[in-house]
Amino acid sequence: MDVGPILLSVAILGGVATLFGVFIALAHQRFRVWEDPRIDGVRDLLPGADCGACGLAGCRAFAEAVIDGQIEPAACTVMGEADREEVAGFLGIEAGEAAGRIARLLCAGGGDVAPYRATYHGVRSCAAAASVAGGGKACPWGCLGYADCAVSCDFDAITMSPVGLPVVDEELCIACGDCVDACPLDLFVILPRDAHLLVQCRNLLSGDAAEAVCAVACNACGRCAADAPEGLIAMTRGLAVVDYGRIELENPRAIERCPTGAIVWLEGRQFPELLVSAGSDAA
Repeated sequence: MDVGPILLSVAILGGVATLFGVFIALAHQRFRVWEDPRIDGVRDLLPGADCGACGLAGCRAFAEAVIDGQIEPAACTVMGEADREEVAGFLGIEAGEAAGRIARLLCAGGGDVAPYRATYHGVRSCAAAASVAGGGKACPWGCLGYADCAVSCDFDAITMSPVGLPVVDEELCIACGDCVDACPLDLFVILPRDAHLLVQCRNLLSGDAAEAVCAVACNACGRCAADAPEGLIAMTRGLAVVDYGRIELENPRAIERCPTGAIVWLEGRQFPELLVSAGSDAA
């Protein structure tokens, strides 16, 4: 048997394979992207929630940004102080400081002060109810109380009160923004924890028409804007709007003449009495 042709074929195939191997090795060397090995180290120290509260796509993106010096470890609101220091120590940098943020509800119209004009029957979801004639509440801008926000919160930071309002637990909230996305009426907003002034209303009615649908509605009287430092509060389409870029100008006097209590000065929890009621009710 003549093995010459077989050996020649093997040699040709081996040569082609070797040539391609060389090309692949050169291409890999030429085009490979170097990755800082510290990224995986920092990623392993992070909570792994991938919640986006830091403003980035997830924990790996956060690790890359910390290493690049674009953000400080303290910007992760899920980590505790000791965890932030551990990340900082791993990289040999300062943990830094980040302004705390929290989710706030822009509505105080629970079932005790905001009447219903119709009864909704269907899937117990704010999104579903809102698609059916607005959900049945007399105030079309008010919280519907079917807990889409609480369901969306992976950190159990939101509970529903006996009057149908979501109450945010300040110790558990990490300002991830899931409740903001879940609310079909855009009633949640992420604010700095040191923002004390809050207009707990989104209605666009004025005077008696506003108070007819909710006892604690902003009735567009404009007294808060008149009493606040210039430029801090503006009346926009009949609603008081706070400029949170001017937190240093906040003034509790802005709430003193509000006839309905729609604007409040927060020193702690937004609805402390509702949180206590919810806890008592659960017990």
